[in-house]
Amino acid sequence: MSAADTIAWMRISSCILPLATPISDAKVLTGRQKPMTEIAMLFVEIETTDGHQGLGFSYAKRAGGPGQFAHAGEIAPVLLGEDPNDIARLWDKLCWAGASVGRSGLAVQAIAAFDVALWDMKARRAGLSLAKLIGAQRDSVACYNTSGGFLHTPLEQLLENAGASRARGIGGIKLKVGQPDCALDIARVEAVRRHLGDFPLMVDANQQWNRPTAQRMFRRLEDFGLVWIEEPLDCLDYEGHAALAARFDTPIATGEMLTSVAEHAELVRARGADVLMPDGPRIGGITPFLKVAGIAANAGAMLAPHFAMELHVHLAATYPSEPWVEHFEWLEPLFNERLEVREGRMIVPARPGIGVSLSGQARAWTRAQVEVGKRP
Repeated sequence: MSAADTIAWMRISSCILPLATPISDAKVLTGRQKPMTEIAMLFVEIETTDGHQGLGFSYAKRAGGPGQFAHAGEIAPVLLGEDPNDIARLWDKLCWAGASVGRSGLAVQAIAAFDVALWDMKARRAGLSLAKLIGAQRDSVACYNTSGGFLHTPLEQLLENAGASRARGIGGIKLKVGQPDCALDIARVEAVRRHLGDFPLMVDANQQWNRPTAQRMFRRLEDFGLVWIEEPLDCLDYEGHAALAARFDTPIATGEMLTSVAEHAELVRARGADVLMPDGPRIGGITPFLKVAGIAANAGAMLAPHFAMELHVHLAATYPSEPWVEHFEWLEPLFNERLEVREGRMIVPARPGIGVSLSGQARAWTRAQVEVGKRP
């Protein structure tokens, strides 16, 4: 890379990933959301005057994809002519370019795709995986499967999915709970625990319990030896989560719906999470994710990043204490490469950067695209 190498060109793409089966969790059963049928992906490809390239992405579920794409197109020009090494400074520059819409939520989720692309480029130039560039603690991460445990899945299929995940080398199973009839949740958890025996098992209520219901459910779920109970309350109810954490033995996991470093810091300050679950694309990319990871490590919290395993396997591999990463195969059609799972763990790819490239299918699913600058 020459001293004068600067960002010359960007391509921003909006891609709609269809899901084979409509997805339902507790938010659907409580009437707050409709089943999810697709995921809106935001891809950013960056190239410098010396020809170095980087690929980044963000995403939106149910709503927000067009907004992310539009915001990304508005702020992208501020990167032209900039040194791609100055990632932290460029994150701030992008943030200030759209400061009137805030420093969380959709605004930073658009920034995330640029930030990931810049980190990907930096690691590629160094000939290192993203994990090695940041500073890896391990070359594999414990992983658990979520996609087979949604509430729309009949019990028999749920058991079959859990067994298949374990057979392919995945190290834990997560079930969705939070149905209006709590007895149905208990019956499903009991059946899966009996089916799996002594095997890591988690449950996720997707923020659908109030405080009294959460207390009753924690009391009933304590005997199942769960790794954690996820999102028992509204994600911003830090005090409620802290009260549950102080009262019960089963760890609380939450954080995936938070969209800023500040919100994660407040959750940790309240001692509302034993397991922090930041989502890199949702909080603005790798740069803010590393800040959240530092806050979590200082508090002695476990780390279990939400979704986007293609990115999070690298970030989890840099965490000081043993983390978990969530296995979701949904994004696989978008990339040419696949992650390897073996003996309960996800192997960190040794390929330079994040280690993924866009597939022809991702190009075919692209609905809108804009280019900024001039390709070298």
